[in-house]
Amino acid sequence: MIGNLDMAKIEIFTTSSCPFCFAAKNLLDKKKAPYEETEVSDPVKRAAMIERTKGRRSVPQIFIDDFHVGGFDDLVELDRAGKLDPLLVQ
Repeated sequence: MIGNLDMAKIEIFTTSSCPFCFAAKNLLDKKKAPYEETEVSDPVKRAAMIERTKGRRSVPQIFIDDFHVGGFDDLVELDRAGKLDPLLVQ
């Protein structure tokens, strides 16, 4: 848990029916890491996500500051390796 430290900017692209999106948000919530969520059911928002991620179409897609984490599995891998918490703190 990160607590009250200055947090990095976290952006997560999701859809409302994606269980991995819920899991990613749950992990970030447990770490008390605020995030901006963009729901990409709208084709324009999805196209913007695909462009920003250089072709990735699956959700979630997660950015911490300008670093593209990737999806839920990538987020969990960072956490298990002890590399997520340092990314969350500015």
